[in-house]
Amino acid sequence: MINNQQIIDYVKRTVDLTDQEAVIFAASFREVKIKKRQFIVQPNFIVKNRNYVVKGAFRAYVVDDYGQDSTIAFAIEDWWITDYNSYILQKPATMFVIALEDSIILEISYEKEQMLKQSNHKFETFFRIRAERTAAFMQQRIISNLTQTAEERYDRFMERYPQIAERIPQYALASYLGMTTEFLSRIRNKKASKKS
Repeated sequence: MINNQQIIDYVKRTVDLTDQEAVIFAASFREVKIKKRQFIVQPNFIVKNRNYVVKGAFRAYVVDDYGQDSTIAFAIEDWWITDYNSYILQKPATMFVIALEDSIILEISYEKEQMLKQSNHKFETFFRIRAERTAAFMQQRIISNLTQTAEERYDRFMERYPQIAERIPQYALASYLGMTTEFLSRIRNKKASKKS
């Protein structure tokens, strides 16, 4: 029940729910324990669930034809993660989502989400606002990748998400920021030497 309360508190920061609405919303989710290095999304399979992270950390990434992987997103507590293209369009996934730690998620199926949205405009409003914020974040990320230097991208990430940087492997952070692990090491060493 504590995990249900966590998602209810999260939703109430966006829309005001009655006690009955909160119970209905939370009842649509299923708690799942995920082991470190376990995949919750894999390419070529249609994604059936949207996932809210109760505890743990995840990485979403794609792999190109040469075996090079690129990190698309991270998620820690109170964040959502899935392959949204696959989930929303109900088409085969193109990315992997893997647990970086032993984790607990609350998952909602595509069908249950549609039923929630049809049953109550507050639920629809919540998911619409989530989608809008995700779209805005992705646009900011694209612009950042096109207009900022690698060091500026690193600084911005560390300023905004220091709690994530402590929990993810360096190779994953480097690929998210669009640089090699060696280049990220050089940036970190340069910054460490400035402090000392």
